[in-house]
Amino acid sequence: MKTAKGYRKQIQHYDIPGQAHYLTFTCFRNQAFLSKDRTRHWFIESLEKARSKHDFDLWGWVIMPEHVHLMILPKTESSISKILASIKIPVSRLACSWLKKNSPNSLSQITDKQPSGNYIYRFWQRGGGYDRNISSVQELYEKLNYMHKNPVRRGLVEHPGDWHWSSFRAYENNVEDPIGIDRESLPPLR
Repeated sequence: MKTAKGYRKQIQHYDIPGQAHYLTFTCFRNQAFLSKDRTRHWFIESLEKARSKHDFDLWGWVIMPEHVHLMILPKTESSISKILASIKIPVSRLACSWLKKNSPNSLSQITDKQPSGNYIYRFWQRGGGYDRNISSVQELYEKLNYMHKNPVRRGLVEHPGDWHWSSFRAYENNVEDPIGIDRESLPPLR
């Protein structure tokens, strides 16, 4: 977000023990970098490693072509910023490496000029994305419902269960592929 003076304002993460986080982050310039199974698998692998490293429960996820939604509950003092870095940095590195080796002409799509004048490669949009603390069970289920319906709203599938890159099938049919959710810690909707 730009302020009146043109500086980017940092997103504020509130690491409140016991509160889940609804996270959304986007690919650089809203490009569909997550439209290939290759990059989706890189994301899933990175998410699983970050989950082990930072000890958080995963309650929901959806990978869209140009953005990701996550619902997580940190179980320890890990900060959301560190969790996001552990998820996003490995995906960026793999994507850059793959492009350099297999499609060097495509590197222009991820080239970002920094305020310093230097250029870097960027898979994800600058900043931390959207982070909302979830303080009620009702809001938790509203956000899960919203994220699971995203592929339908976008016209990618007819039914949320048809989108392979979502936790919806874990809720509907106990399908834990390509990554499972931690339903034992999920509070019931009353």
